[in-house]
Amino acid sequence: MKQHTRTGMGTREGARTGTRAVVAAGLAVATVATVGGCAFTRPRVQVPTYFPSPTSTGGYNPNDPTPSYGSTPTYEPTYSPSPTMETFDPDGRSDVSGRNCDFSNSLRQFTYTVSITNPSTTDSFSYDMAVNWMKAKPADGKAYGLHERSIIVGPGDTETYTAKYTVNQSSIGQFWYTCQITRAHKTRM
Repeated sequence: MKQHTRTGMGTREGARTGTRAVVAAGLAVATVATVGGCAFTRPRVQVPTYFPSPTSTGGYNPNDPTPSYGSTPTYEPTYSPSPTMETFDPDGRSDVSGRNCDFSNSLRQFTYTVSITNPSTTDSFSYDMAVNWMKAKPADGKAYGLHERSIIVGPGDTETYTAKYTVNQSSIGQFWYTCQITRAHKTRM
């Protein structure tokens, strides 16, 4: 009696067995991955059925080729004062400056150099000036002397003069004084 030993399988039967083994191995890997928390599933994505169109707050509208803006710009004319509309302040002390406040013992005379600058470019002004030499120590509001003068200054011009006051006393001791422009009233000419 002959024994037949099967040492190999036929081609069809071997292919089936190999395929079954691969499928079984794949199921085993998928089962292990799912149990271990590594599922290979794709996330679910929902596609909206309605897509809103972008809104515009201004700019180009294809139905209206004229660009639209939030508001219509308005242009208001600005007015600069003309030469006849210059501001006028009758107190002209801001137009006046002084220097060299002095007293001469030999002449017994106070002097003060005053400069007046007319800021107007079109008008002449008359300045009614008052200069006082005041007692400085004590500063009790008493004046040693007063000088008054009116002077006309043309547009944009500067006039300079020396205000003077002579003391009528024959002997004068030591004293303290200051020079003050107390009035510069201006009038348009």
